[in-house]
Amino acid sequence: MKAVRVLSPTGMLGAGFTQSSVDRGLELGADVISVDAGSTDSGPHYLGSGTPKTTAAAVKRDLRVLLKASALARIPLVVGSCGTSGTDSGVEWVAGLVDEVLLEEGLDLAVTTIFSEQDAGFVTERLRAGAVHPLAPAGELDEATVDSCTHIVGMMGHEPIEEALRAGADVVLAGRATDTAVAAAFPLLHGMPAGPTWHAAKIVECGGQCTTNPRTGGVLATIDQTGFTIEPLDPDAACTPISVAAHMLYETVNPFRMREPAGELDVTDATYTALDDRRVRVEGSRFHAAGQHTIKLEGARVTGYETMSFTAIRDEHILADIEAWTTFFVEVFTGRVAQTLGLDESQYSFDLRRYGYDAVLGDLDPSTAPPREIGVMLLVRAATQELATAVAKVANPLMLHLPTPDMAYLPSLAFATSPAETERGAVYEFVLQHVVDATPTEMFRTDHRKAPTHG
Repeated sequence: MKAVRVLSPTGMLGAGFTQSSVDRGLELGADVISVDAGSTDSGPHYLGSGTPKTTAAAVKRDLRVLLKASALARIPLVVGSCGTSGTDSGVEWVAGLVDEVLLEEGLDLAVTTIFSEQDAGFVTERLRAGAVHPLAPAGELDEATVDSCTHIVGMMGHEPIEEALRAGADVVLAGRATDTAVAAAFPLLHGMPAGPTWHAAKIVECGGQCTTNPRTGGVLATIDQTGFTIEPLDPDAACTPISVAAHMLYETVNPFRMREPAGELDVTDATYTALDDRRVRVEGSRFHAAGQHTIKLEGARVTGYETMSFTAIRDEHILADIEAWTTFFVEVFTGRVAQTLGLDESQYSFDLRRYGYDAVLGDLDPSTAPPREIGVMLLVRAATQELATAVAKVANPLMLHLPTPDMAYLPSLAFATSPAETERGAVYEFVLQHVVDATPTEMFRTDHRKAPTHG
């Protein structure tokens, strides 16, 4: 193939896109459809619990459009990081939705699943062999941390996906994968150069985010031997040199270099040229192969159980010195927890967030004037849900009526919910920020599935 056209309909499966944008991509000659289905953006809960962020109805709707497009144009569909975190259950969840759509639409497509979940014993074995290395700012890994993880996934590069495509898969459903690998696999399989391919994959990873109107949908990247051209699929959007180049700033430590399992993308000498008012041509990207192929590990563990309470403050006297009220709250609250429950602060933790004042940026953006109103969120964490809720309930009368020390009356604050305490269940944290020396495919398992049939 002299060129490969990659259709990226959206930044995340289940986020939605228009049928017309996909139709436009097919009209422009798309050779493959690629879409990411996961992320760590929303925190460790989804990996720790093995549950998806997206709702099944939204994912199935997007899959229906994409599977029908794949069958119509006879081009492969590649989905990465299935089920948000790429756990085995996430892959099976998406595969089940695919089976439903294939049956309902009468589509005959060969589906391959690639599993990326890792056994703690395997990771420990590689750790003992000196093949596991920390990524900054993480420190050295110990076996106890590995064993504490509820789920561990390895982030695959393009190679397992490429193998599935080479074996004849029409639909590839991959576990945890780099966002770029999902789009890069097919072009690399068909001989496109690594520099332009990885750069194009990075730009299209979030669909229309590289355009002037990211709400409108996806993009099409045409990769050839000297570079790539990118254009939006919606007539109300445009790609400009700035909108395209700016995406290298997204989720990267260095805007000119980005590491993949197989090496490093280098766009230091890349040029961005407007071909017209909607399309951009990019050339000069390079890819430096790594001496050692590495697979990034992601793991999450339970750190406790959390209960949340939320109240709102409109009292002008309190808002005139919210810092004094907060200090007084912490003093009274911790004192009453010790008094009523017999707990010291080593047996629970809490976070008080003042929305409308400094909850988002904290000391980075100090307030210059009293706010009109503040939402106060209390998050209590403890070893059990029962204990977290008991501590949060101690705060209930304070979040309803606590005055500042100089007030001669009790104010009435406003709880957002009844009951005021909401049990959030297990709370997780990421504990693996490490890579494993490995061959490109040894940590991943592939299943070429049978087509679903009626009865």
